[in-house]
Amino acid sequence: MTSSTHLILASAMTMALSLACLRIDPPSPVVVTTPASHLTTDTASAVSVDQRDDALAGTRRTDQAGRGADGQPARLSAEEHQRRAAIYHANRAFDEARGHWQAIITRYPQDSNVPAAMFGIGRSLFQERRYPEALPVFAKLGDTYPQVEAGRDGFYYVAATLLRMERAGEAAARYGEYVTKFPDGERIENAYLNVIDSLREAGRSEEALPWVARTRERFAGKPAAVNALFARLRLEVARSDWPTALRTADELSRAPFARGVQTTSQELTYLRAYCLERAGQKAEAVKTYQTIPDSLSSYYGGLATARLDALGGEAKRGAAARMTRVRAEALRMKADYPTPHRETILRAVAGQSVDARLMLAIMRQESGFNPLAKSPAAARGLMQFTADTAQKYAERAKLSNLREDDLYRPEVSIQLAGVYLGELSGMFHGLPEAVAASYNGGEDNVARWVKRAVHADPGVFTSEVGFTESKDYVIKVLANLRAYRQLYTEDLRPRR
Repeated sequence: MTSSTHLILASAMTMALSLACLRIDPPSPVVVTTPASHLTTDTASAVSVDQRDDALAGTRRTDQAGRGADGQPARLSAEEHQRRAAIYHANRAFDEARGHWQAIITRYPQDSNVPAAMFGIGRSLFQERRYPEALPVFAKLGDTYPQVEAGRDGFYYVAATLLRMERAGEAAARYGEYVTKFPDGERIENAYLNVIDSLREAGRSEEALPWVARTRERFAGKPAAVNALFARLRLEVARSDWPTALRTADELSRAPFARGVQTTSQELTYLRAYCLERAGQKAEAVKTYQTIPDSLSSYYGGLATARLDALGGEAKRGAAARMTRVRAEALRMKADYPTPHRETILRAVAGQSVDARLMLAIMRQESGFNPLAKSPAAARGLMQFTADTAQKYAERAKLSNLREDDLYRPEVSIQLAGVYLGELSGMFHGLPEAVAASYNGGEDNVARWVKRAVHADPGVFTSEVGFTESKDYVIKVLANLRAYRQLYTEDLRPRR
């Protein structure tokens, strides 16, 4: 293999590892085998990550047969170590993946796969939320290999790790260093935007405002400039600065909502109406809420209807008409919202303070009710549990000797979900948006987003969800939940 091919492989592996934790909603539920589906055309041919369960089992058998008396992997080429590590990582078998990555670093210290191996070790520790252990790995990687993408990613992930260690001020400084050190880096737009949010989390909102201006200037005409303005709106809403927030919302409404922009016209209209309401401009707020059309699939339409209902008077009568239309739509689409495994679900949520309809709403989004579904992140079954998360909750779910294949069993998946959703519901006071966001993006991230939002309003919280995929997931799950609540009682019996 040539040196250039080594570099392509290292770059491809870095990209695959960076994206491996994302969940993707397939058009219909299937058992997924994804050959580096997130990679660019140039890099996809350089590495293929086999995520099939039999590939994982086969790699384990081969490793076991070749393992030395010291328990270390057999001596293989750097490329073969990398290939096996990728299979383990794609299946969230993190310890086994790290064994192969460490073998590359120890046995082939000059090999071009070393930066990607270091990133793999750091990233897998990060995914396990072992942040104090991940931090020095990323720091060394960034300091040692700034000339390659894996090294620059390591430098960047120092900031992401600090943020999750509740060291937001240091994270902001590190993102700022990335901006200075790598002005054309692969993550430059995110670095600018993350400075803003990290400073907010550090309680330094005034320092964040100049970064909004810097970002808009640096990326004028690009989505990042619009996203910076949206960050300013969220900051002003959190500070209850309603007049300024309204001016920012008006300015943002004139911006192009191109691909890559982290908000939508409906979300913006809802936030503007919320600001008007909080500013005491009830009549204008009602008019603005009414401009958001409502339907079964419209998250912000549903929020607007709820606010109109709460405002009373003529607004409440208008809300009633909107709700009647949505109810009729739900009845027409009832076949799309079944209640499989009803008794198992009700047993799982008993005593957990979990709405059974929320479990169904998540199940519909996660697997489309296919018990054999497997995602690119190695999540399995109806409720798409990864092996590491399943092990975390197995004891509380009264499950012993849990194996990866057990996650395809509906009763196991549902029992685990009852415990997990119960924990999330208690953590976030039953706010379904926060529960759904946690299920997709992790509760540590959601805790930060709740803190940033300040206000208890669900739409304000959703605006703070920092991952595009997680935000889209929340909107879809909440639309599902609304349909299930329209159609079924808490014990999953059809409403009359």
